[in-house]
Amino acid sequence: MAEPVLGIELESLLRFAVTQGLSDVHIKPGRPPIFRRGNAMDLVSPRNTTLVEARDVQALVDPIFEEHHRILLREQGGVDLGWGISGIGRFRINVFRSRMGLQAVLRVVPSRIPTLQELSLPQSLANLANERRGLILVSGAAGQGKSTTMAALVDQINRTRACHIVTIEDPIEFIVDDRRAVVSQREVLTDVPSFAAGLRSALRQDPDVILLGEMRDRETIETVLQAAETGHLVLSTLHTVDARETVNRILSVFEKHEHQQVRQMLASVLRAVVSQRLLVRQDGTGRVPAVELMLATPRIRDLLKTEEGPDEIPVTISQGQAQYGMQTFDQSLMGLYRDSRISYEEAMNHASSPADFALRLKGIGGTASDDVQVRGGPDDYSF
Repeated sequence: MAEPVLGIELESLLRFAVTQGLSDVHIKPGRPPIFRRGNAMDLVSPRNTTLVEARDVQALVDPIFEEHHRILLREQGGVDLGWGISGIGRFRINVFRSRMGLQAVLRVVPSRIPTLQELSLPQSLANLANERRGLILVSGAAGQGKSTTMAALVDQINRTRACHIVTIEDPIEFIVDDRRAVVSQREVLTDVPSFAAGLRSALRQDPDVILLGEMRDRETIETVLQAAETGHLVLSTLHTVDARETVNRILSVFEKHEHQQVRQMLASVLRAVVSQRLLVRQDGTGRVPAVELMLATPRIRDLLKTEEGPDEIPVTISQGQAQYGMQTFDQSLMGLYRDSRISYEEAMNHASSPADFALRLKGIGGTASDDVQVRGGPDDYSF
């Protein structure tokens, strides 16, 4: 019978991931721990690692579980939690049941919050940290850096404004220390029962800025819109691929007869939708974001008020690059490719319209607006 993996211990496993610059640790019965490096799964392991058994996974997570984690795992089949080890770092841990038994994925959270410049995010996005009210949404699939971008925005506000920032997260990933701002971080199920309840509570805590980890349901979305409408700056995320789908997703949780009212609210409060995808850097050292950025220009606000408007959002973003600093995914990809940050193959794999993208690269049908500058510091998304 295989030796238990607990010759390693959770702390040793995570210390190894941090020192090796790895982003995720996968624990699955019948296999040794597997690590993610960039977009690739790695079989590299600490010395003397043997096969994981189902009982090993349970023993691995038991010391960090609280009772509500056990209840969630039993009733819903999976649970998220944040965990920190002094001198090593913080981690987001997902434990779930599968055909093979209990499994876990451990995500390394960077030891400090990177700046927006270090993340190679557009300058026009950095300007959003100066907003005093309204709604900023960060969208993208799971694992595409939404939490890191949100944390960087909050950290920028924290460094530049004397205000009260309240965060409601599931789980808390980055720890945000007070700088110019007072920062109150609350975790769902540990400090508040739900996102919606945490948000309602936050409104009674004299907030200037509210970060809500995710808008998951109608109740939460309604409360977010009301909070933004009453003069707060609210930041949140949605699992959508671009600005057009983000608008449509918000509308979809409401009844048809409510859509016009919701459109009016969005046109009034929405300040920006930031959609991002992490791409492999050409030199193989981590990942870099391709970013679609929609800003609430007068034209965008007009489009948000009409039923057909969302379909015109991509073209309007493209046309607003020079004047407003907006950009589509393809414009972002063009800048990354021309700066030699990503390969031609990586750009084509992620282009919204590969044929049009290839033509622009050849100088056919291209314009100055296709050339976007996406330059930042040396770190980018290294996880």
